Amino acid sequence: MISDRKLEHLLLCTHSDVEYHKKTGFNDVELVHKAIPEVNQEEIDLSTSLFGKKMDAPIVITAITGGHPTSLEVNRQLAHAAGKFNIGLGLGSQRAAVENPELASTYTVAREESSESLIIGNIGAPQMEQAPQATEMMELDALAVHLNTLQEAIQPGGDLNTVGYLSKLQKTVESSDLPIMIKETGAGISGNDAQLLEKTGIAAIDVAGAGGTSWAAVEKYRSKDKDMGELYWDWGIPTAASTVEVSQSVKIPIISSGGIRNGLDAVKSLALGANVIGMALPVLKASYMGEEVLSKFFEKFLAEMKVAMFLVGANNLEDLKKAELVITGKTREWIRERGYKTKTYARRSSL
Repeated sequence: MISDRKLEHLLLCTHSDVEYHKKTGFNDVELVHKAIPEVNQEEIDLSTSLFGKKMDAPIVITAITGGHPTSLEVNRQLAHAAGKFNIGLGLGSQRAAVENPELASTYTVAREESSESLIIGNIGAPQMEQAPQATEMMELDALAVHLNTLQEAIQPGGDLNTVGYLSKLQKTVESSDLPIMIKETGAGISGNDAQLLEKTGIAAIDVAGAGGTSWAAVEKYRSKDKDMGELYWDWGIPTAASTVEVSQSVKIPIISSGGIRNGLDAVKSLALGANVIGMALPVLKASYMGEEVLSKFFEKFLAEMKVAMFLVGANNLEDLKKAELVITGKTREWIRERGYKTKTYARRSSL
């Protein structure tokens, strides 16, 4: 059953080693220190907007859960935190509730708990025909169509036919009253694919690069054949490289997610071109430790972001887009071999 699989995924992500062994690439990104920042750290403004909704910080709790009775309380806690800090919340795939309406409350609790927050619904690319039911289920600000070809390729009985996805996506966009965004699930999005996706009329892209939760790793634990999941554990485009590729290829908003674990990595993502950053696994783990721990997690994360912005002289996110940085190592090699620019980041002040 889909509901049982949702619970299994939740437990595996919380209690097992499911993160990429590779680095996200953020260790190769060095922000250029500003000795005279001319900034008052206490007045730094992290506010932004996405899908017309203002947020106090450029953070989305990306798609985590829903579809099993256990996940109702998880989504309640996450929605409460999203409301408290005025940040975004992405729901897990709504397929389970579309096919079994008795599970709808595990998703709708998010809006009930947080009436004003940015809330993003979710449906899988193989189930795009269910988009109308997903959007009707509750009051959403946008709907994410998630791409999880890596997981589908590894898991038993996965959906392996992606022929026609782009045309189906365009029809979904054209028929929806909500903004439709694309969300990868941990393997990243290339600049080439981002351009194809933008042409369908989508409103945003979550790159969800390699570096956070590996769904090949998750499926390794679920499958009788462990070798395939082990072999493809680290498959994907590292988050930093994916963020650069997509930001240099499209004009629509970008969410950078995939292994962002602290405020410094978040600021690096934004400086590389993202509009918003996303996190799932660390937020999920904090939620299991209670509301106080979850609140302290975000308080610390926001403080870390402000320190990084102070040190590069950024009063706000617009200033951060002008902050200089140097890309080194394997990330620089990847970006340059793929034909993308790196020097523009290093000499922004002179351009």
